[in-house]
Amino acid sequence: MARIVVSVLIQRLLPGREHCCIQATVRKEDAPITADHTRDLTELRGADADVFGGKSANLGELLGAGIPVPPGFALSADAYRVFLQEAGLDGTITAALERARPDDVAALTAASTTVGEAIRLAPLPTPVTSEVAESYEALASVTGEAEPSVAVRSSALGEDSADASYAGQQESFLWVRGVEHVQDAVRRCWASLFTPQAISYRLALGSEHEAAMGVVVQAMVDSEVSGVLFTCNPVSGDPSMVAVNAGWGLGIGVVGGELTPDDFLVSKITGEVVRRTVSTKHVEYVPDAAGQGTVRRAVPSERRDEPCLGDEELSALVEVALRIERHYGRHQDVEWAIARSHALPESLLVLQARPVTTRPSPPPAQSASALSLVLGTFGVPGESEARS
Repeated sequence: MARIVVSVLIQRLLPGREHCCIQATVRKEDAPITADHTRDLTELRGADADVFGGKSANLGELLGAGIPVPPGFALSADAYRVFLQEAGLDGTITAALERARPDDVAALTAASTTVGEAIRLAPLPTPVTSEVAESYEALASVTGEAEPSVAVRSSALGEDSADASYAGQQESFLWVRGVEHVQDAVRRCWASLFTPQAISYRLALGSEHEAAMGVVVQAMVDSEVSGVLFTCNPVSGDPSMVAVNAGWGLGIGVVGGELTPDDFLVSKITGEVVRRTVSTKHVEYVPDAAGQGTVRRAVPSERRDEPCLGDEELSALVEVALRIERHYGRHQDVEWAIARSHALPESLLVLQARPVTTRPSPPPAQSASALSLVLGTFGVPGESEARS
């Protein structure tokens, strides 16, 4: 029987309890049957990483654990493989990569340009186009918007695993609106599997790391504040601390290295803020008023030197950090956002979680933040619109 299943996650905070998840299922009997290239995030778990990629699987795992995550859907790596096959791109990619070497910038750039252009110009297979359109329509019914603004994010196979982070290697696209723009952003995510840094990273890791990508599409969060946290001190490895980096607006400026974020270190044991470093935050990224993408703007002078997190926000972040760490049983690197239009705890949303894969380093200069140390290990995103 033809049907489309829409999973709606309702999250709320009950007095004295953790977030409770209530899943409702809505069926449209007249909807066509589609191949299983797309799946609601609520239907994914960690075991789905081999099909949908690490980011998508981790988001589903977080939702299953009751962690507040924006609603969305995932596109499988099989959709990418079908796309390559139908567009006849396998030979193009093989030929372009034959001469690539991890330390040869010119060869990497040439290969990236050839493959990227081929992927961006090729049409999507009709079944994939239909599934993305239907899943986007289902997401619209959840958000209550006719054309919801979404983040279209890469979810490469092997990404966000314990032995390979891929942080900053592929691209994500923010505030994408309209199904045709979403479909185009999917192609651009696939093309970013072949950025020079991504090609070099895979070559260095070895051929066992397959070049294939899922894609995750999530409702955007209009972030007043965003950043990352680590469920340990990433400098010393101290497991009793939560390290938090934060900036105004979307997290692009923070993770892209355009500004020095506010830096906090909070004790898991006492909740005490043992370090509070407030920086001058001169730029922020916000939604473009035209309705597509983001814009970079100057932070008003009265907010530049103000801390973007207070004790209430830090307490909420530590609470969700501990819940995520308990669920995974190991230290996590967590991307988060606090929405403008809601109060805590509903305004705090988790955008991503991955294992902390760094090792303690020698003590840094006093001004260095925890985030800069991690990005110094993994590499800062280049032309990405966001940390992928």
